Amino acid sequence: MPGLWSDFLTNDKRLIHKWTHYFPAYERHFGKFVYQPLTFIEIGCGEGGSLQMWKRYFGPFARIIGIDVNPRCKEFEEDQIDVRIGNQSDGAFLQSVVDEFGQPDIVLDDGSHMMSHVVAAFKFLYPHVQKNGVYMVEDLHTSYWPEFEGGFKREGTFIELCKQLLDELNADWARDALAATEFTRSTLSMHFYDSLAVFERGRHLKKHAPQIGTPSNVTDPHCDNL
Repeated sequence: MPGLWSDFLTNDKRLIHKWTHYFPAYERHFGKFVYQPLTFIEIGCGEGGSLQMWKRYFGPFARIIGIDVNPRCKEFEEDQIDVRIGNQSDGAFLQSVVDEFGQPDIVLDDGSHMMSHVVAAFKFLYPHVQKNGVYMVEDLHTSYWPEFEGGFKREGTFIELCKQLLDELNADWARDALAATEFTRSTLSMHFYDSLAVFERGRHLKKHAPQIGTPSNVTDPHCDNL
């Protein structure tokens, strides 16, 4: 099967508009879902080409759901691809999508890029993602642009939310300064790339740090004895 990058470069179907440096991250975080039963939600349908690209990439067991405010995007529906019209910041609308299609395995936010919309969609949908699923947000350079409610260190941007969530990811080590949350308990990792944030969910086991092997006779105060 050709890679996602090759598929993109040879696309002759509906128009696809993606930053080229996103593709290695797509392959890294989405690759395990290829040819698996999958529910994939893309927020923002564009010209419909990316919906077709995801259908080709994930294979015959994938159900692709596009979300957009533009009613014309319903024209992009085809076998394996469904489109629902609504605002990504509308919790009632998002609940109706989850009710209809079930918990998504992957959510990819390539929607309005307005910070209040991105934050609202994440806060609603992330807890609904399957326990081993992935949530990716694209085009986060808009977190720094005022026309998208952004700005450097501006309160309310998705980048600033990510900084808070990084603390929540490590809340178990905060010595009671920060209580563990559902995000702490359900998130295995956070990954950041230029303009991309990725959250991987998963089940936590008991955290422990055993010492295994034969100890040396060297005592070094700088060695890790945590």
